[in-house]
This record gives sequence, C-alpha cells and structure tokens, in this order.
Amino acid sequence: MSVDIGGRLRYLRIAHNLSQRELAKRAGVTNSTISLIESNASNPSVGALKRILDGIPIGLAEFFAFEPDRPKKAFYRADELTEIGKGGISYRQLGDNLFGRSLQILKECYQPGADTGKVPLVHDGEEGGIVLSGRLEVTVDDERRILGPGDAYYFESRRPHRFRCVGPVPCEVISACTPPTF
Repeated sequence: MSVDIGGRLRYLRIAHNLSQRELAKRAGVTNSTISLIESNASNPSVGALKRILDGIPIGLAEFFAFEPDRPKKAFYRADELTEIGKGGISYRQLGDNLFGRSLQILKECYQPGADTGKVPLVHDGEEGGIVLSGRLEVTVDDERRILGPGDAYYFESRRPHRFRCVGPVPCEVISACTPPTF
C-alpha cells in the first residue's frame, strides 16, 4: 500500500492555515524541505516527519490514520477559489483540497513590480500558463522573455525559473502545475 505523505502533509498544512515557511519555522527545518516532501520528491525519516507534524500539531498515528475526502466538486464560482498567495502576488487555486489530485490550476495576479523572488524556483514536475492581461517576464534557465496577453509558457519545473510583472498594470495568468507544489 502506497501512502501519499506529501499530499497528506500539504492537506493538513493548508487546513491549519500554515504556509510552508511557517510550518518549516515551527519544525526547525528549511521551507525547501517542506516543499520537497509535499511534492513527494523527498521521503522524510520517521524522526523528521514527527518533528514536522509537531509543528501542526498532529501525531504520527493520527497522520497515517487520517483519510481526507477526495474532492468531488467539478465546478467552482469565482468566489470559491482558494487564495494561497500573499504580498504582491495572488494565487487563487481551483479547489481547496488537492489531496489525491495530480494537477494544480491557479489564477495568478501579479501587481506591478511583483516577482517570485531573486532565487529561482526549482521543483519536480511541469508547469504552463497563458497570460490574460498585463506583461509577465518569465525566466527559465538563462532564457528570459516578456509575455503579453495570449502568450504562453510551458517547461519542466526542474529548470530554475522565476516570474515578474513588468509594466504599469497588474498581470493576470492562468497556470497549471503537475504535481501540485503550493
């Protein structure tokens, strides 16, 4: 029997309104450790998992006995999207429970000048998106493009990447990522 440790951890973290950074701080690990576990790119030792679960708090037995309901909902109104971003970037996620799901869909909105950080993002999977409005600078490896409405991107997420809104108006993007990484 295979247990989706990453999916369980992500579900419980979100259910307790914790960011990856906050859970990492509580557990005394790096937020990249939490990210790797949640994307199932890393399997924690029992001791490491216990320290992380203490940050929620939940015990090991409860963690493994827990079976969240798989989302059955197929349609979502705009006001039902779950906000998982902060600061100058809004990430509105389709569905609040991604446990057992292999695809994450986001409606992203970058305020002018907002970016994902100077350190490029790197994680397992693939991602793609289509710019709806505004201008988005996308950097993948050493390649940089400025995308406008109707332009798109698609790449393996293991390639270092970052996003930045350029121009005087917010940039809106619809994106998809597999496996879910937020």
